[in-house]
Amino acid sequence: PFLRLLEAQLQDQRREHEEEVEALKNEVDAMKEELEKQQQAFLQTLQLSPEAQVEFGLQQEITRLTNENLDLKELLEKLEKNEKKLKKQLKIYMKKVQDFEASQALVPAERRQHERNMQVAVQRKEKDFQGMLEYYKEDEPLLIRNLIT
Repeated sequence: PFLRLLEAQLQDQRREHEEEVEALKNEVDAMKEELEKQQQAFLQTLQLSPEAQVEFGLQQEITRLTNENLDLKELLEKLEKNEKKLKKQLKIYMKKVQDFEASQALVPAERRQHERNMQVAVQRKEKDFQGMLEYYKEDEPLLIRNLIT
């Protein structure tokens, strides 16, 4: 069983490796074709007159710049879409903040009343008691137990 598992793993790795090698071969072939095209264009350019070489170079540059322009337009459209989406989200969040602030404006009256009640309770708790404690003799064990706990 262990050997079969190892063998299966080895076959999987071999298959992945072969697929990777095939993809790399295809990439190399595509690069070779591109290089051949560039060499042909270069050789044709060398055979042209100096004026024609300049014109050919300008055509190549125009083609390159056109492609770059298209890429930049695509990027600009994507960024504009993203900007619209973010503006919509911002409006939604601003509305939520306004709703929250409005709800907080209604709550302070209730909160102030609650704070007054808390202050009253705190004031009662903060009273200082001075002097002796008065108690009945039969409550002494209970009082001692409560003081200890």
